[in-house]
Amino acid sequence: MGLQLSYAEASASGPREQNQDATRLVIPVPALAASKGYLFALADGVSHCADGGLAARSTLQALALDYYATPPTWGVSQALDRLLLAQNRWLHANGGQSPLLTTLSALVLRGRSFTLAHIGDCRVYRWFAGQLQRISEDHVWGQAGMQHVLKRALGLEQHLVVDYLEGELRQDEQFLILSDGVWATLSDASISGILQRDLPLEDATQALVEAAHQSGSQDNASAVLVRVDELADTDLDDLLGQADQWPLPPSLKPGQLFEGWQVEGLLKQSRQSLLYRVHDAQQQAWLLKTLPTQRQDDTAAAQSLLLEEWFLRRMAGRHFPEVHPADQRQHLYYLMREYPGTTLAEHFNAHGNLGLNQWLELASRLLRAVGLMHRRNILHRDIKPENLLLGVDGELRVLDFGLAYCPGLTRQRDGELPGTPSYIAPEAYNGVPPSPVQDLYGVGVSLYYLLTGHYPYGEIEAFQRPRFGSPVPASRYRPDLPDWLERSLDKALASDPTQRYETAEEWLLALQQAEHLPPPRPRPLLEREPVKVWRALALGSLLLNLVLLAWRLHG
Repeated sequence: MGLQLSYAEASASGPREQNQDATRLVIPVPALAASKGYLFALADGVSHCADGGLAARSTLQALALDYYATPPTWGVSQALDRLLLAQNRWLHANGGQSPLLTTLSALVLRGRSFTLAHIGDCRVYRWFAGQLQRISEDHVWGQAGMQHVLKRALGLEQHLVVDYLEGELRQDEQFLILSDGVWATLSDASISGILQRDLPLEDATQALVEAAHQSGSQDNASAVLVRVDELADTDLDDLLGQADQWPLPPSLKPGQLFEGWQVEGLLKQSRQSLLYRVHDAQQQAWLLKTLPTQRQDDTAAAQSLLLEEWFLRRMAGRHFPEVHPADQRQHLYYLMREYPGTTLAEHFNAHGNLGLNQWLELASRLLRAVGLMHRRNILHRDIKPENLLLGVDGELRVLDFGLAYCPGLTRQRDGELPGTPSYIAPEAYNGVPPSPVQDLYGVGVSLYYLLTGHYPYGEIEAFQRPRFGSPVPASRYRPDLPDWLERSLDKALASDPTQRYETAEEWLLALQQAEHLPPPRPRPLLEREPVKVWRALALGSLLLNLVLLAWRLHG
């Protein structure tokens, strides 16, 4: 079951002619609720400015529309921050001599967690087990007589600083957002007293607003109240619920017609999945991926298959396989377009180490693909030559999103270490959560292997607890490598994640700039092969001593 909520709002102008408060409650369709969550917001326009009501209403309008248009894989804070920065620029630019200012508290509830974005002097509370806890800070000046003067608001300055808070939801708790027209008049004890009456939410919000005005509030008064009725079983629960509705396809035979698809045959079979080649009515080849029959009752595996499809749909582009909509399917599977070509692992096995020019071209394409993936907040977690397809059309495509991860949207089980051991970043073995730099480490190992045929820290077997020091210099296996390329790989493969490239774009830029540098001076033999040099010197010294000794004995 997905997240279940109850909610209500109330707002009144009070003694003022206009109500410059604005509230917004957005309850999206289930698919969007699973990926983006439910949005509840209150904005309090600053009355002594050009038009505080316009600032408040336009901010909530932009937030409600644009937030749900951001990529589904963006983190909540990431999406809110980008939208609020844009709205702040618009308010600041259009205010002129009399700025458009508003405060804002926006709460997103998704899955089993919440995210709060807050700026200004509205207040946000959690109400649970009879206890009222304020979770927002008032952005006002603390000096006497200035307690209601804002030091932070949307539209106030070009540079915007928003407070963000994230946390886990608790069943039956409530979130309360109040404008200063309520909390400045009602004490926390008065607010708690109203909530303790256990009124219907609509009555509770109305009671808060009315109590504020009855207690002498001269301002607009607004309240938003949200109650958590049921927590989601898992994130993306609504979306992945279809895993229990669809049976697995029967064993498919060559020549069979299955749900409109002409089956050519089984291409690959493992304990985890089955891969068939099928054709559509136009004879275009597609790959149908499903589960083996022994996993019929494995809900986790079924959800993982649907999640893999969901990730691929959001990675549309030339660097990733196209996914077919398959709107009429009645069984558990998904379809991706088949592209003629070979994986980089197959290419290496057939042709050996890559030449420098080909390596540079493939490295640039791979980093562009990984950069695009990370900008959409998706981590692959299994980048290796076997999952990189070099198509006959010249494109490099990233395959197999079966282990993909979206921070803030999907969860990693305790103790889980997905991926191929030799390509897993050192910090992951210590339980550090997935991150982009771990993906970039996998890119580094892949590129190192394609150049040298070796692993930078040696091959790591499953269940082995490896130790990491410094990677073996690639020039040990490839003396023809430019000095800058070896330094680039060393940086990408550092055992300390803080010493690696932070983004794919940073690494790509370093490669592009290094390509145009003048050739480095040849490194001295002592620097390139210190062990051989010292061995030769030691041997020469020994021979010289033997000659001198022989000369003295015969002298």
